Amino acid sequence: MSNRLTRIYTRSGDSGTTALANGQRIPKYHPRIEALGDVDELNSLLGLLLAEIDMPDSLSPLLQRIQNDLFDIGGELAVADPDYTVITQEVVLWLEQQLDSLNTELPPLEEFILPGGNRAAAQAHLCRCVCRRAERRVVELAGTDSVNPQSAAYLNRLSDLLFVCARTLSRLNSGTEVLWQPRRPK
Repeated sequence: MSNRLTRIYTRSGDSGTTALANGQRIPKYHPRIEALGDVDELNSLLGLLLAEIDMPDSLSPLLQRIQNDLFDIGGELAVADPDYTVITQEVVLWLEQQLDSLNTELPPLEEFILPGGNRAAAQAHLCRCVCRRAERRVVELAGTDSVNPQSAAYLNRLSDLLFVCARTLSRLNSGTEVLWQPRRPK
């Protein structure tokens, strides 16, 4: 395989535009770039979660696979070609299966859960929030431009999976989930 980058900087973005994989130049504030940036931020936060925290053996390979999927979603966004799709319905179904499997290990929800519990759970909740933002950006982009609908569905399921990961991680080392303590109306 040849080198993908021989030089990191190009100076071509100094004027406020960036190139898509198809060579088209668009403003750096374009909704496609916003969506791509949020997917990239989510992937980076997952990397931080993986690097800093001891996790159950089942979560690390799962989150690493998800990082690869997010890179594929970023590729779809960068190529900007409706015929270029990597995330398929089968990939979304795989993610649903992973979610269902993780969720069977948890007790039923009886109250809303606050982000926290321990460092790992808090970071997973942060990933969940950024995932939801990335999904909103992809859906917004789909309103005006070509986007693989399966990528939006993947991000939707992923935010749910990250919630379940946060619940799983909060229970590590005899930890507990932090439950919402609502104020009662007077």
